[in-house]
Amino acid sequence: MGLITKTNLRDKLLWPWAPDSEREAGSGIVSNFLLHWFPNRISLKSFAFGYSFYLGTISMVLFLILTVTGVVLMFLYVPSIERAYWSIKDLEFAISFGWLLRRVHRISAHLMVAVVFLHMFRVFLTGAYKAGSAIKSARPVNWVLGVVLLVLTLLLSFTGYLLPWDQLAFWAITVGTNIAASVPLIGDEMREFLLGGTVIGQ
Repeated sequence: MGLITKTNLRDKLLWPWAPDSEREAGSGIVSNFLLHWFPNRISLKSFAFGYSFYLGTISMVLFLILTVTGVVLMFLYVPSIERAYWSIKDLEFAISFGWLLRRVHRISAHLMVAVVFLHMFRVFLTGAYKAGSAIKSARPVNWVLGVVLLVLTLLLSFTGYLLPWDQLAFWAITVGTNIAASVPLIGDEMREFLLGGTVIGQ
């Protein structure tokens, strides 16, 4: 087994040649880490800013920021009715740079909701979700997954809005669960499931 040189590393990460056939491109993808992220045939036009505005990439970066800041905030937050509000106040005023951490998390969450909406809107307007040739046959599945991720993003944003347990959070959960209770036949059960009981509390 040879030593990994700078040239070998570059060849493992990037295309060292222009593939002549689909078979050669396929075997290049198997032996190359970064090429797993892209199909073996992709037009240069699709990398242009105006093609997708990099909205998918921006939402992924925001998700990573939210994950990192959320994990740190998780260690500083106390999830109880008595301490939730005061743990947020401690984070704002007693912990060094806690205010910055919370603001980065909150602004990233708002931006992620907006960027995911814009991404879905762009995909819808350009018809990028429609199935065409055999290569594009997975696009409707991607569209459904995108809608599911949009709904999940909205739900996570709403639950994050409730965590400070201030008046805004209390009335948001009151209105949200009352909307759920208005669903015919299963509304009361849905409200009880969301609350974890019959009344708003721990």
